[in-house]
Amino acid sequence: MTYTPPSTDQNFILNHVIGLSALESLPNQDELDGDLVDAVLEEAGKLARDVLAPINWSGDQDHATRNDDGSVTTARGWIDAYNAYRDGGWNSVPFSPDHGGQGLPWTLAFCVQEMWQGANMSFGLCPLLNQGAIEAIEAHGSAEQKEFYLPNMIAGTWTGTMNLTEPQAGSDLAQIKSKAEPADDGTYRIFGQKIFITYGEHDLADNIIHLVLARLPDAPEGVKGISLFIVPKILENGTRNDVTCTGIEHKMGINASPTCTMQFGDNDGAIGYLVGEAHQGLKYMFTMMNNARLCVGLQGVAISERATQHATAYASERVQGNNLTIENHPDIQRTILTMDALTQAGRALTLEAAYNLDRANAGDADAQTFVNLMTPIVKSWCTDNAMEVTSLGVQIHGGMGFIEETGAAQYMRDARILPIYEGTNGIQALDLVFRKIMMDDSAAIQSWIAEHENFEGIQLLKQCLAILGKCNQKQAAYIATPFLNLFGVVAGHIALQKQMNVIDNHDNPDFIAQKKEIAEFYQKNMLPRALTYSGIIMQNGPAE
Repeated sequence: MTYTPPSTDQNFILNHVIGLSALESLPNQDELDGDLVDAVLEEAGKLARDVLAPINWSGDQDHATRNDDGSVTTARGWIDAYNAYRDGGWNSVPFSPDHGGQGLPWTLAFCVQEMWQGANMSFGLCPLLNQGAIEAIEAHGSAEQKEFYLPNMIAGTWTGTMNLTEPQAGSDLAQIKSKAEPADDGTYRIFGQKIFITYGEHDLADNIIHLVLARLPDAPEGVKGISLFIVPKILENGTRNDVTCTGIEHKMGINASPTCTMQFGDNDGAIGYLVGEAHQGLKYMFTMMNNARLCVGLQGVAISERATQHATAYASERVQGNNLTIENHPDIQRTILTMDALTQAGRALTLEAAYNLDRANAGDADAQTFVNLMTPIVKSWCTDNAMEVTSLGVQIHGGMGFIEETGAAQYMRDARILPIYEGTNGIQALDLVFRKIMMDDSAAIQSWIAEHENFEGIQLLKQCLAILGKCNQKQAAYIATPFLNLFGVVAGHIALQKQMNVIDNHDNPDFIAQKKEIAEFYQKNMLPRALTYSGIIMQNGPAE
């Protein structure tokens, strides 16, 4: 169950597709060059391969455990691995130097994060949630909050969580009931229960900084009445806050990641600090939601890469019929190429989105429009693909794939959460259709189509966009998921074809041949799926 970081493909995208000069021209990247990119990818790859990957299987078997006092003990090897991650400075890669970050582009940080998630997704979830908490405080916290919390969170000596979901609420955050009562000293007392809190309690860091959505006494109903609070596990005076992990979930996958039920205010109330203005909490959470959803799409790419490597290695060793390994059978070759093509197309889309996120952060409005449009595509399409790829990985193993000891099943189990969290993929489809297309009068997608007018599949997308424009609300909602998948299939094809435009700039003939094979295979075997999705849309759209 070895893991090879996909740095060769990442480096190709960074250097030739996006272009190193484009990365170097981003603001505050005077020290960025090819040598630095190579060094970051190489050293991150070592940590992923040598430290995180070897404990992926054992962590799945050991699980995280909750103790009688409410503390949580992480799986064997987790503390040492986290110390290596933290001491290597990896938590600080994309964050502002103002608070101890390295200030490197998100495009490069996404490459590094793919390695963490591919090597060990249960481990990678801890820094992923901390990242979201950092972004929220950085964007909306007071100067004092930034000064106090961000240096330790960026260094990784503290970690962060996001506390949104409640038992009765699910994805409908308007139903949140957690309360925040003002105290005389300007703080608040938080009361309520939150569920599905990733790394809500653990033994890896000195403190855990919870970001909690709750309602003030005068809050209006619905999402407009939600405020955001910082609720530390350990208060500034060193005492324990009134927040407790009352249980951890027994899950299908990501078993080494403690998914906690958190109880706030069983006694006098958990001390919390308001972030920004009252009743703006949901808007603040959505500040970092684009990045978080892109990162979930990246997780889909990462687990797909891991499953593909695993299946390819097995196929090269398993002898079946005529003393040939199964990699020689055409159907196995087709299956592995399917896995590889979906993975590489997803990586190309995700890194393109990450680069535009960097440009958007630098004030480029067009880049922000691109990120807004592509975020539901990356999140949904890449995570649905992860389910297909990991399932095919089990299939390559045959009956042994159904046996846990081969490890193939773990990738499929781990991947299953990805289409669910950070907004289910059905929600992503509705977001694409109603917010990113209809509310925009189709301007963003029309611009994207115009830019790619000469690529195969665009005409189908244009036809289905026209059908979408004639739909009533119910019809549009009904075909939203097929439309998103149509968009994803076409965008994945275009991303790989863009690579073909620069592939001859690479100096490795084997890599060139492999990339050309993938692009051709996708065009012949994946792109035709666009016909199926367009057929569904046409059959279910409004009658002429």
